[in-house]
Amino acid sequence: MCGIVGFFDTRAGSTPDRALLARMNQVQSHRGPDGDGEYFGDGIALGHRRLAIIDLASGQQPLFNEDGSVAIVYNGEIYNYAGLIDELKAAGHIFRTRCDTEVIVHAWEEWGEKCVERFNGMFAFALWDNNRKTLFLGRDRLGKKPLYYTFVDDGMLLFASELKALLVHSTLPRELEPHAVEEYFAFGYVPDPRTILRGVYKLEPAQTMLVRRGRAPKLRSYWDVAFKPVTVSNIEDTESELVERLRASVRERLISEVPLGAFLSGGVDSSSIVALMAGLSSEPVNTCSISFGERDYDESRYAALVAERYRTNHRVERVDPDDFDLVDKLAGIYDEPYADSSAMPTYRVCELARRQVTVALSGDGGDENFAGYRRYRWHRHEERVRSLLPLAVRRPLFGLAGTLYPKLDWAPRPLRAKSTLQALGRDSLEAYLHSVSLLPSDARARLFSPIFRQELQGYGAIEVFRRHAKEAPTDHPLSLVQYLDFKTYLPGDILTKVDRASMAHSLEVRVPLLDYQLVDWVSGLPAELKLQNGEGKYIYKKAFEQYLPHDILYRPKMGFAVPLAQWFRGPLRERVRAAVTGERLRATGIFDGDTLARLVDQHQSGVRDHTAVLWALLMFDGFHRQVFA
Repeated sequence: MCGIVGFFDTRAGSTPDRALLARMNQVQSHRGPDGDGEYFGDGIALGHRRLAIIDLASGQQPLFNEDGSVAIVYNGEIYNYAGLIDELKAAGHIFRTRCDTEVIVHAWEEWGEKCVERFNGMFAFALWDNNRKTLFLGRDRLGKKPLYYTFVDDGMLLFASELKALLVHSTLPRELEPHAVEEYFAFGYVPDPRTILRGVYKLEPAQTMLVRRGRAPKLRSYWDVAFKPVTVSNIEDTESELVERLRASVRERLISEVPLGAFLSGGVDSSSIVALMAGLSSEPVNTCSISFGERDYDESRYAALVAERYRTNHRVERVDPDDFDLVDKLAGIYDEPYADSSAMPTYRVCELARRQVTVALSGDGGDENFAGYRRYRWHRHEERVRSLLPLAVRRPLFGLAGTLYPKLDWAPRPLRAKSTLQALGRDSLEAYLHSVSLLPSDARARLFSPIFRQELQGYGAIEVFRRHAKEAPTDHPLSLVQYLDFKTYLPGDILTKVDRASMAHSLEVRVPLLDYQLVDWVSGLPAELKLQNGEGKYIYKKAFEQYLPHDILYRPKMGFAVPLAQWFRGPLRERVRAAVTGERLRATGIFDGDTLARLVDQHQSGVRDHTAVLWALLMFDGFHRQVFA
């Protein structure tokens, strides 16, 4: 796990700016405290920060082929590297190391652009082929590792693991991208490939970029979640196959020359990973979890059950429920506006894990794979109703009913009929966006100023879903929204959260449930085996009944909750008011000043709960202060 930076001047005859590369590389020093390296060539500069995990003695980067004509900087792990080494050696390639980085170099020589199709892992890399005068960028299939890029000065490509490294360049325009602002206040993050800044992009998951002088950059997608139906003739055999496939994924991710452990929240996903790790390890597994103190939010007692059953070397640390000192750090960690408040406890659990290990396995991906989110259940119910009437009838009928029904923020989900009625009056994609939105479309329209709405020219965040839905390999109602989450929520929120929080502590996090071969197989399982009788992760839970207690498998789902609503009415009361109604946000021209004031007044008086949008505004203000101050 590392950080990469670099630039390529597509105009001939340029000399790389060594001082610029050094500054870009230093900005990402947290991603790799174990060393750094640089390479300069014909208009090309590559920089690397190293977090040493495998081949500690000889895995320094940039790394080269035999004659030095191919150089690479790389962030990530390729788990099937040993088999690829054997295959490439048989083809005549000579290796100087046993590290996965060198595999990419020789795989490029052997298979060219298609080399990425042979890799199983998490990665973002930049490879320079001096003979071909070609730069090749690649990102892993699910988007576990980030890669930002932009073009400046009429032909210079800049790239880096984090946006902050690109901002070092003096001529990079710091202009907000209006469509990204609309998407941020819909999703709570900016979905790939856009970023919050105009002209700056993220390489999308499962995408490569080929750059040569005199030619337009070539973007290519090399994989997608298949959703190819899997025949299930015997449920018990399928459960056993699920366990064995996940066990194989865990085994691959135990390769390390540094201390390794796991996050253990006490939920189904992390508990199943720990159970399999324990069976594969001759030593006690290092596990860690955090406690919130409040029983309604605290899962540490469930984590303790699993730790005791598998005799792990378990550490738990109680986090201050008023841990709002982190608020000011988040903008610096995430670079772009990022409104998932669970980033705060994620930061703390990574901090705790790093005291014990350098590599940690996590349970991320279980909800997307096995339909674990509650919103999937609601969407399925709503789809059944939507199927009974055409949209032309539903839109006016339920739209009017939704408008007339009072908004009940405080009520349990089944009683929030306003939201349900509004969802029934929309098409499937609009309805799903409504269910996952930070702010629904009408609320975003009120939040934005008339001038900014004109700048959007009618653009809406729904276009993100529409773009992906056109490429979806499935039209099954449940599978389609899972696919949308694989393309948006997983890389944009979940994996971004973990990457930035872990790398802030120089910790590598591996995700067995997101092995692409496992994802492909699970995607093809019948939908009713994932969500059955209102029970999400149905087959996953059944498969692990022999490994985990019933209370772990079938208790209500909990998340990393943060008491923001109370903070905004208590210790952060004045900070929120100053930030949301202050001059900085008003001066952007994006927001309607009266709406900003009303949101704060209504929330702090207890009339309405505007926690989500206030947090999003607070994070937007923090980003703006950092980038534009």
